[in-house]
Amino acid sequence: MTTSSCMTRRGLLRGLAGACAMAAAAPLTVRAATLAKVRERGTLTVGLYQDMPPFHVAGRGIDVELAQALADALGVKLGLMPFIADDSVNDDLRNMVWRGHYLGYGPADVLLHVPVERPLMDANPQVTILAPYYRERVAMARRLDRLPSFDAMSQLADQRVAVAGQSLAGWLLIGADGGAYRERLVTQSKDGTECARALQRGEVTLAAGLESELESVLRGDAAYAIEPMPMPRAPRNGWATGLAVRKDAADLAEALQAATAALATSGRLRQIFERHNVGWAPV
Repeated sequence: MTTSSCMTRRGLLRGLAGACAMAAAAPLTVRAATLAKVRERGTLTVGLYQDMPPFHVAGRGIDVELAQALADALGVKLGLMPFIADDSVNDDLRNMVWRGHYLGYGPADVLLHVPVERPLMDANPQVTILAPYYRERVAMARRLDRLPSFDAMSQLADQRVAVAGQSLAGWLLIGADGGAYRERLVTQSKDGTECARALQRGEVTLAAGLESELESVLRGDAAYAIEPMPMPRAPRNGWATGLAVRKDAADLAEALQAATAALATSGRLRQIFERHNVGWAPV
């Protein structure tokens, strides 16, 4: 599995599977929110994915704080536009960035947590994807007292593993070694944070999910280790996530790029991630 075929967050089911097929051409029916229009309006409207711990849950999370920091940098108020992910990232970009949803909401001025990947860019010429601010990875957490080392997938044969079935980690584990470990998987959790809590409760020996999910619960606890999933199909270098704006909003894109870079340089971006117990490094 490559980063161009599955690398979005929302369970990573859709990933870039949709992005790898060219998006159907459609007329631009909405005018871009340029920097001047945003400042005239006095509000930066930011699209956020619903139920994406630790980035956004019920109005709180890393992306909420980042959105506020971007609005502050532009000298305007923040308006949040949470939404439920559609069937593909292409759909999300259409609904939240360049056209708007058929139900009548959107587009936002900027969408957060978009994979900064060439296939997605090529498939969506109506948008500009920029300002990578975090690198996500698929990972596994384990109790060190029960599993001191974890070097090969074959070790799962004797262990119980919590993983959200509808996730990239779930897909990888369900298919690993021809399905050899399916009976060892506990798949009732909806995301990696729930899997990490099952590990804390002692219900399983390992938990699989996104690194940010696992870290937000377990980082800093010496009883656990969080490491990349040890299988070739897992993208070990992960994928960068950034922002997306309308292609014809070049001045807004430039301002947001500069603002994100300044947040990284000043240390504020690291502080935002640390508040949610997630490690951050320059992308």
